[in-house]
Amino acid sequence: MSQYQQTHKRCISIVPIFNHLTEHEMDEIVKETTSQSYERGEMLYQPGDKSSRLYIVHKGRVKIYRLSENGKEQLIRILNPGDFTGELTLFNETTIDTYAEALEKTQLCVMEKEDFQQFLMKYPAISLKVLNEFSKRLQQTEETSAHIALEKVETRLAHFLVRLSEEQQSLSITLPMSQRDVASHLGTTPETINRKFNELIDQNMIVFQTTRKLMIKDIDGLLL
Repeated sequence: MSQYQQTHKRCISIVPIFNHLTEHEMDEIVKETTSQSYERGEMLYQPGDKSSRLYIVHKGRVKIYRLSENGKEQLIRILNPGDFTGELTLFNETTIDTYAEALEKTQLCVMEKEDFQQFLMKYPAISLKVLNEFSKRLQQTEETSAHIALEKVETRLAHFLVRLSEEQQSLSITLPMSQRDVASHLGTTPETINRKFNELIDQNMIVFQTTRKLMIKDIDGLLL
């Protein structure tokens, strides 16, 4: 296997919808996968595009978001290595209605619609994995919508930090996005989120170590 193919195999092996496959099955998928690189700020796709590709993040990070009529950004999710996007256009002819932007230098593994659909028919277990991923994303979207509708900003921020602590299994956590994007994700403004962070600092619940890294000093207080 060439170094080019080995890189693709590492990319495929970290994706939840593929990592259950055998070595031989992964090798089949690798042969139908190409590589694309994006610089920070470059767009993978945007509303109106008719992309029919599955994009898998190998290195870097990608931001998925929408823009409201007044230009306000609504963050949907941040993709890290192993995450994927573009899956909805693989099942229907709808045009894309979101933006996908590289947050840093990013390397992707890309699979065309026809190839992906063939693998779904050949290996039905992949379909179940895709459905499971759809279910998780739907649940996260519903939870986020409920939080925005029913909870105050400080509560949303506190729950966001606690969830990061659980995911990273540490009280020392790294924000996966800028504070501006945290504000978008939580349905508020950068000015408000900055003020709420400062309030948590004043209450001795958190302390920032760097711009993106902070220590939770009172996790019980955040949960109140």
